[in-house]
Amino acid sequence: MANFETVIVETDLLILGGGMAACGAAVEAAHWAKQNGLKVTLVDKAAMDRSGAVAMGLSAINQYVGLKDGTNSVKDYVDYVRNDLMGVTREDLVANIARHVDSTVHLFEKWGLPIWKDAEGKYVHEGRWQLMINGESYKVVVSEAAKNALLKDSLGEIFERVFIVGPLMDGDRCAGAVGFSIRENKVYVFKAKATLAAMGGAVHVFKPRSSGEGMGRAWYPPWNSGSSAYFTMKAGAEMTCQEVRFIPVRFKDAYGPVGAWFLLFKSRATNAMDGNYMVERKAELDNWLPYGRVKPVPANLRNYLGMLDIMEGKGPLFMRTEEAIQKIAETYKDDPKAYKKKMKDLESEAWEDFLDMTISQALLWAGTNVQPEEKSSEIAPAEPYFIGSHSGASGAWVSGPEDLQSGDSKNEYCWGYTNMSTVKGLFCAGDASGASSHKFSSGSHAEGRIAAKAAIKFIVDNNTAPNVDQAAVDAVAAEILKPLEIYETHKGETTDPEINPNYIRPRMFMFRLQKIMDEYAGGVSSQFTTNKAQLERALELLEFLKEDSKKLAAPNLHELMRCWENIHRMWQAEAHVRTVLFRDETRWPGYYFRADKPKMDEEKWHVFANCRFDPSTGDWEMRTRPIHRIFA
Repeated sequence: MANFETVIVETDLLILGGGMAACGAAVEAAHWAKQNGLKVTLVDKAAMDRSGAVAMGLSAINQYVGLKDGTNSVKDYVDYVRNDLMGVTREDLVANIARHVDSTVHLFEKWGLPIWKDAEGKYVHEGRWQLMINGESYKVVVSEAAKNALLKDSLGEIFERVFIVGPLMDGDRCAGAVGFSIRENKVYVFKAKATLAAMGGAVHVFKPRSSGEGMGRAWYPPWNSGSSAYFTMKAGAEMTCQEVRFIPVRFKDAYGPVGAWFLLFKSRATNAMDGNYMVERKAELDNWLPYGRVKPVPANLRNYLGMLDIMEGKGPLFMRTEEAIQKIAETYKDDPKAYKKKMKDLESEAWEDFLDMTISQALLWAGTNVQPEEKSSEIAPAEPYFIGSHSGASGAWVSGPEDLQSGDSKNEYCWGYTNMSTVKGLFCAGDASGASSHKFSSGSHAEGRIAAKAAIKFIVDNNTAPNVDQAAVDAVAAEILKPLEIYETHKGETTDPEINPNYIRPRMFMFRLQKIMDEYAGGVSSQFTTNKAQLERALELLEFLKEDSKKLAAPNLHELMRCWENIHRMWQAEAHVRTVLFRDETRWPGYYFRADKPKMDEEKWHVFANCRFDPSTGDWEMRTRPIHRIFA
């Protein structure tokens, strides 16, 4: 549109995102860029202080290996991740993060993050890998360090409130990104010698449990719309584990965390008849060997046992908070004064767990008169999410570090610079990189550092400015702004701007997407179950949706962002459906169940299921990649 200004920004390294991985990338890139006289530019669609998955805060750091004190090894963490993902993981990537993550946690503490310590000055663990923190301002602390690193000595630039739509290409090399301001009439063209994608995972691809007055509430940040996946797919990058969605079991309706209750408070989860499904259904685990008998039990199998209770009519499920608190306090029962103090401390910790990271759960408890020391609270499996940092694994297929390869893995897993995708100059970290789950916030920050260092090395070795076709840039800019033009042209043809035969608004588009995925791809309403016929029907309906995406309309910049967020979600949805259909087995019951292929096929499908969208032809390619053991 004529009143939009095109802003061209030239840089060396372009970091896309403002979450933990992007902040880690900024800190590390600043160090190496300064030594090589390079410029670093970071672009975030939000504001870095409260951007990303830990925007509200966090009550624990979920990855700390503890290498210095010798209690755990890198192999220990790799074993844990491999078992939890039912054998499907890139051990080289997991190990690379695990060997660096402790230094990232120490940086957090140096920057001012309060980490709990005992009387001896040692970190307080929530579980084997988790550290307790006072984390309401976790993201503020981490982003401040990133901003200081980039802006010191005018080393770099930070653009906030700029939504990145898609990649800019120079042949087979990523040459930057194109997006727009959500506050001003500006289209941004970022030209870069290397680009690092760290724009998070995807939420609201599936219909959420929270609808109506609760619409928008989710466990994962609702603004994470699959931008990492869209960006890497549109660039032509090979993707991995697109079938692996994550379904967390959380306190119902407000998605409050359960980790502290299981690990710190040692609470039980039971069905409505007070039956402990982890005990009563233990025999079911033998159907998923060898992973059904590992310790801890994989997250998806823990989910599955609870889901079986629900499907048998034994729900709802409850977290026995009152039982856990009383059990801990009873150790002080011989001293009434100490007992009273301990109960008060436990009650405080129970509420703080939510106030640090999920304030809405504390509000729900208060609004429903729940006192955790007196009453159980309902828990439930959430709708599916796409993440590469928690217990999911979806993301781009990236190159691993050369020194961690073993035998055949060197040919399959290492083709260049660490964390570079199959597209030259396009690096990935956090939720953007796949097959390396359980990095959480600290590991995502560490992976951002790893990817940024490799990206700087790539620039030093390939220090040429990208050659970008201006006609292609103009075409992309026109495509980005098309929804504004459509709305302006047709808005006067109906009395209700939400209903118009010439366009579709992003809210209704999202509802259509969620209905398709919920009913045909194994969402909440189908108890996370699907089959070949349903998946094929989903692809058929997604094709219709893709046609209608050309008629998305927006009256303003905010709605324009919503249009493109939903296009990004649509691409994530298609990659997921295609890969679930391709993987001819059920490997992750509790995340999804293929009713027509109800068993795990370890002989045929102990492989990665990868996909790639070919930008030149518009075709999808599906293939398997072998799983290599780096640690025997």
